[in-house]
Amino acid sequence: MASRRSTTKNWLRRQATDPYVKQRIKAGYRSRAAFKLKEILSRDRLARPAGTILDLGASPGGWTQVAVDAVGVKGKVLAVDILPMEPVDGSHFIEGDCREADTLHKISTFFDDRPVDLVISDMAPNITGIRDVDEANFLELADFVQNFATKLLAPGGSMLIKLFHFPGTDDYIRGLRNSYSSIARRKPDSSRRTSREFYVVAKGFKI
Repeated sequence: MASRRSTTKNWLRRQATDPYVKQRIKAGYRSRAAFKLKEILSRDRLARPAGTILDLGASPGGWTQVAVDAVGVKGKVLAVDILPMEPVDGSHFIEGDCREADTLHKISTFFDDRPVDLVISDMAPNITGIRDVDEANFLELADFVQNFATKLLAPGGSMLIKLFHFPGTDDYIRGLRNSYSSIARRKPDSSRRTSREFYVVAKGFKI
C-alpha cells in the first residue's frame, strides 16, 4: 500500500511540474500527446489543408484535435478506436476494432472508397513487464498498423507510428523501406526523456 501511495505521489508531482500538462489545459487539448503530433506535423510537413487523415487508436482525441486543425474545414479526419470517445468537432469517429472487416468497410465508406493521405497511430499495447512478451506485442501491433496503412494510403502518402526501443525494432524499421521512399525517427520535445517511445515518419508510400 505504501508503495502504491508513493507511486501516486510521484505521478501527481510530475503532472504538477510538467509544462506540457499546463499547456494542454490552456490549449484545450484532451491529452498532452497532442504536442507530440503538432511538433512532428510541423517538422515533417505531413498534413496539408483539405487533406485526409486516419487516426488509429484515437481515444481520448488529442491527436484528432491536432489533425482537424492541420487539414482545416475542407479536409477529412476519421478517428477510430475500440474504446468509446467523445467526438471531436470537425472529425468523425468510429468505435470499432480495425482488425474486423466491418470496421474497415466503415472506414472506406467514410473516405468514399478513396485512398487517404496520412495514417497516424499513437497506439500501444498493455505493458506486462515481461520484456520478450512486451516486444512481441509491440511489434505485432506495429505490423498490423503497417499492413492496415497499405490498404488505405494513397500513392505518395505517409504513415506516422509510435514505436518503442526493442531489439527487433530496427528490423521493423528497415522493412518499411520496402514500402516508403523515406524513413525518419522522431523524439518530440514533449515525449518524456525517461520514455522508451519514439516515432517513425514514413513518407512516399509506394504501391
